[in-house]
Amino acid sequence: MTTPTLVVSEVFGPTVQGEGPSTGRRASFIRLGGCNLHCSWCDTPYTWDGSSHDLRTELTRTLVVDLAARALEGAPQLVVLTGGEPLLHQYQPGWAELLAALTVAGVEVEVETNGTIAPTAATTAAVARFNVSPKLAHAGDPEHIRLRPRAIAALRATGRAAFKFVCATKGDVDEAAAHAAAWGLPLSTVWVMPEGTDPVTLSHHLNAIADPAIGHGFNLTTRLHVLAWGNERAR
Repeated sequence: MTTPTLVVSEVFGPTVQGEGPSTGRRASFIRLGGCNLHCSWCDTPYTWDGSSHDLRTELTRTLVVDLAARALEGAPQLVVLTGGEPLLHQYQPGWAELLAALTVAGVEVEVETNGTIAPTAATTAAVARFNVSPKLAHAGDPEHIRLRPRAIAALRATGRAAFKFVCATKGDVDEAAAHAAAWGLPLSTVWVMPEGTDPVTLSHHLNAIADPAIGHGFNLTTRLHVLAWGNERAR
């Protein structure tokens, strides 16, 4: 019998969830490899960009039992599955095994996703929240690749999705508002977050987007881990 595995970039924690509705909660992260988008400002290109990173060393096929054991070290309240794009893995046997192990351990599971892939029923049943980050024009990919309304609708229908738009300007916030309205997203589920991987850039963008976000009726989040540790990996 084959022992379930997943392709992983890194597992780290306990730390804190730095973004969105769970900001500040004690958490561990499982960062899986691979992504179906190519965002120009991506802060984890080592999970997918073979042109600038050696993916043979960055990504490792790892036993699920070992992933779960490492993520549960230090008794975190929350385990976040991130990437890359973690929902690319949901048809792998190891995905179901990982969700089962985390569920048995009694932790909440969050999935960070770009909103282009609908979750399966099995995934939805095991996940406490989907942190959905649809990509705006400044991410660089063509709209038909980065925005998938059917997947957004499926995520919204779970009743467990928070939608998080990465913004640097008022124009970005306005663009996010247009998408949120077109997709029928309740304002209470929409968060706007400044783009940036260092505290100075983050603060500059937060200042630019805060009033527009509030004006549109959105929630606002910073990136707590960046304020604490900058762009240090595995924090």
